[in-house]
Amino acid sequence: MDLSAKTDLFTRAAMSHSVTTDSDGVFAPGHLGDLTRIVPPEMVDAALEAAGGKQQRLRRLPSRVVVYLLLAGALFAGQGWQRVWSRLTAGFPAPVARPAGSALTAAMRRVGPRPLRELFTLLAGPGLTRTQQVVRFAGRLVVAIDGTQIAVADTEANRVAFPKPRGGPNGEAGYPMIRLVALVATGTRTIIEAVFGTDQIGELSYADRLADALRPGMLLLGDRNFATYRLFTRIARTGADFLIRGKTGNGAMRLPVTRRFRDGSYLSVAAGLPVRVIEAAVTITTETGTRVSEYRLITTLLDPDAAPAQQLVRHYHDRWEIETTYCELKSTILGGRVLRSRYPAGVEQEVWALLTAYQALRTAMTDALLERTDIAPDRLSFTTALQAARDQIIQTAGSIAEASVDLVGRIGAAVLADPMPTRRVRTRSRVIKRAISKYRAKGREIDRRTYPATLHTRILTPGPDG
Repeated sequence: MDLSAKTDLFTRAAMSHSVTTDSDGVFAPGHLGDLTRIVPPEMVDAALEAAGGKQQRLRRLPSRVVVYLLLAGALFAGQGWQRVWSRLTAGFPAPVARPAGSALTAAMRRVGPRPLRELFTLLAGPGLTRTQQVVRFAGRLVVAIDGTQIAVADTEANRVAFPKPRGGPNGEAGYPMIRLVALVATGTRTIIEAVFGTDQIGELSYADRLADALRPGMLLLGDRNFATYRLFTRIARTGADFLIRGKTGNGAMRLPVTRRFRDGSYLSVAAGLPVRVIEAAVTITTETGTRVSEYRLITTLLDPDAAPAQQLVRHYHDRWEIETTYCELKSTILGGRVLRSRYPAGVEQEVWALLTAYQALRTAMTDALLERTDIAPDRLSFTTALQAARDQIIQTAGSIAEASVDLVGRIGAAVLADPMPTRRVRTRSRVIKRAISKYRAKGREIDRRTYPATLHTRILTPGPDG
């Protein structure tokens, strides 16, 4: 859904629905604390209307309240739904009756996953467009693509829809898995679009569906798994550019040299598509020694003056922003936990709620930067923002619409009050940080520490055949 469609949908909903934010009545638990200003009732009603999930009659658990309950549940991932309800109503001056667990489950099934999908669509995007907030290169918005796995509840219904992965030294995985593939704006780490489903479908198939979210003026970063002729062609049709690491050695693309540039890069052709190739050796030096990694980057940015080879190698490192996004989703919010839902439709609903809650938090953080343009987005602590959001839900703070709009809010004030230090260049080998089982801990002799590092990039000169 493009911006104009989002705006039209939101405007029509705000004009056609009255919003109840009183501290009493059936809509009272319908809030998200300070995040309610990011996800106001009008937006929730718009999503419900677009998805056909709005109730036909007024219930004790209106659909709008159920949506807020689902979003709050994403932020309180380790607690049952009745306890989440208690947090939504903890700050009210008068006690609010707590529905039975079966009533909450029935209400969530009634709403279904589509309204949460629509709500995510309304919130999705790169965030602030100020140059100091989002990363741009050669006039293009830098975005990254990658996939991850999330474990779901081990039930018969979930195993049918999301079979357990097989293979590896330990055989079948302990839990059914979904595969999530997202498009993330580097810098703000906001999600532009996401797709997910069974782990039996590979990242490239999901990436093909995700390509519809690409636009002219974007530069897509991807790792070696996305270096395929088909995906290159698919991205080019959208008008976006890409910078993707190619494979080396066996399985490498054949990219003959058709023209050499002064910066060491060269022009080539990939399945009829003109591309530029940069081959580089990156030397990483720490107190423990030196190691060298060779990179082969393939891009549709053909002008070496507008996109010098050295700068392209440095910007490729921004691809790791999406890895941080997945860490925030799976470790910071979920705490490594399995998703709650015991049925596939509930899993879908829960994932869209998780992505929407994450996007709302990220939006609150980027809004706060309007007051402090001297602070880079990666200096704001996501953990601090999450804890502040949880506190405001319990206190019911910021849930009542006010005449004035405060872009910073309580969450923004919390992250601005305690920014993290400027990011340093550090490195650590990709090893298991925490053993899966204390009885089968592996690699006790492996050094798992992180070290300050210095980087040196040398552009390589390829042979005549690339």
